Amino acid sequence: AWRDMKPKKVRPVRVAPGVVIGGGELAAICGPCVIESEKLTMSIAATVAKVGKALRMPVIFKASYDKANRSSVSSYRGPGLEKGLEILAKVRKKYGLPVLTDVHTVEEAVAAADVVDVLQIPAFLCRQTDLLIAAGKTGRAVNVKKGQFMSPGEMINVVKKIESTGNKKILLTERGTTFGYNNLVVDYRSLPIMRAMGVPVVFDATHSVQQPGGRGGSSGGLGEYVPAMIRAAVAVGCDALFVETHPRPKQSPSDGDNMLPLSKLSATLRSAREIFEAGKKR
Repeated sequence: AWRDMKPKKVRPVRVAPGVVIGGGELAAICGPCVIESEKLTMSIAATVAKVGKALRMPVIFKASYDKANRSSVSSYRGPGLEKGLEILAKVRKKYGLPVLTDVHTVEEAVAAADVVDVLQIPAFLCRQTDLLIAAGKTGRAVNVKKGQFMSPGEMINVVKKIESTGNKKILLTERGTTFGYNNLVVDYRSLPIMRAMGVPVVFDATHSVQQPGGRGGSSGGLGEYVPAMIRAAVAVGCDALFVETHPRPKQSPSDGDNMLPLSKLSATLRSAREIFEAGKKR
């Protein structure tokens, strides 16, 4: 049981040259929920790169080529694996940003590993052993979202599954816990609990304010609380922030209600880093 384990020192994860999570600097994982078009994706990536450079903050660009767990069968899912990876490869090459994307099957993990720097396991799939092992075997960094149905202590089993492949580049992400119907809450204790497993922890601010299925055929969200949630998480202690962002969130076909407007990204991350640095001094 995790409570019987001696807390481990965090093992930093090197995602790309100059981008280390858990190495003493606050990092950020930013981008749109889903790839809508190549033009928009490249535009958002340009801003993310600019913000990271201005703040001298390690940043990773994220976007999904397929949202496989949409509420409705008619919801937009993305351009698909082949086209999506092609666009992410262009982001990586043009802006020099490491990239992250979700994978849903063993086959996707293998294909995506040829293009991206971080494979992300969606929360609903965090217990899928074959997928975790396949992601681990690629040698890429693996970020696992804690399931909305999981306690933080249970994530030690996820860590062990990936470690069984010899891959030690593991990140765990807090993204809220189911609290009744169509609602999530964040137990900030989960950050130090998971960090004690020896892995860097990420706080997903935008999905933590999501209201799953809240609109019937789609999810709702309370995006106005994203900055406050970020400040709280950094004060408690985390190694990176996961922030979905869009120039016009209300027009996004996925998770628009809980995304941070792109225009607010710089100020939000700057404020978070100030809290992070103050915490280090303490």
